[in-house]
Amino acid sequence: MADRTAFEDAGIGGKADGAVVRDALGVGVAVGLSGFAFGVTSAGSGLTLLQTCALSLLVFTGASQFALVGALAAGGGPFTAAAGAFFLGVRNAFYGLRLSQLLALPRAVRPFAAQWVIDETAAVALAQPTRRAARLGFVVTGLSLYILWNLTTLLGAMGAEAIGDTEAWGLDAAGPAVFLALLAPMLKSGTERAVAGLAVLLGLGLLPLLPAGVPVLLAALAAPVVLWADGRRQRQGDGR
Repeated sequence: MADRTAFEDAGIGGKADGAVVRDALGVGVAVGLSGFAFGVTSAGSGLTLLQTCALSLLVFTGASQFALVGALAAGGGPFTAAAGAFFLGVRNAFYGLRLSQLLALPRAVRPFAAQWVIDETAAVALAQPTRRAARLGFVVTGLSLYILWNLTTLLGAMGAEAIGDTEAWGLDAAGPAVFLALLAPMLKSGTERAVAGLAVLLGLGLLPLLPAGVPVLLAALAAPVVLWADGRRQRQGDGR
């Protein structure tokens, strides 16, 4: 019998390339438009056009960028703002651990691919049934989002006064909304839904109490807590 991995890598029995590209482009375009909101917010916080564009080109993780300029706009110091952005960006390291196994990219390519390890590329790649589809989804999402995010950042920073209040447009909610739409169908078991629910409660509950970025990291504790409770319940069931 042929090795299943070989069939998956070849795309046999997997998702059609066109469908993967269509889904990836949908995410890239929808979230990429949020760059307008970042450009406007960054310009409003006092950053120059060059500084705003450099953040999108080099940092390229929307939540961390918004946290940085939001803290600056609120009067926070540069080190405090950078610390909050750093804590939010740490989650991408965990995505990288999972994606490195899933994508199995050549060693020479990994440093460049690391720039695109964000919420959206991870969600698209992990939603695919085969390695081939995951690689395609990761590349198309990353490329389209990187180009559009940086383009709209530039346009938003240049036209900050004309665009006005980004909250009225709702562009800042596009990224989280798309991510939740991708995540929801993947929560199939009761354990997975419990982890997601507890993570939301921890993240939202700790948000007013802790510095920016820390609640997101602590929300990761939902997984071991739920798994521990589930294991304990199973052991008690076996003992009866």
